[in-house]
Amino acid sequence: MKRVRVKLDKYLPAHNITRYELARRSGIKFQTIDGYYKNTVVRYDAVNLGKIAEALDCGIEDILELVDDA
Repeated sequence: MKRVRVKLDKYLPAHNITRYELARRSGIKFQTIDGYYKNTVVRYDAVNLGKIAEALDCGIEDILELVDDA
C-alpha cells in the first residue's frame, strides 16, 4: 500500500530554510509546520499545503511524495 509523505525534512535544509522561517512566510503556526516536517500529520490540509508551496515558491511535487507503507 502507498501513502503520501511530506518531504519538508529534506527540502528545507537543502534550501537553507528553517521551520520558523517557513511558518513566518506561510502564516501557518510553527506547531503545524513542525507536524508536517516530522510527518506526524495524519490528514493533510489542502489550504496549508498550498500556503507552504507558495511560501517556498515550489510545486506541490517538490514537497510531497508517494512511498510504500512500511
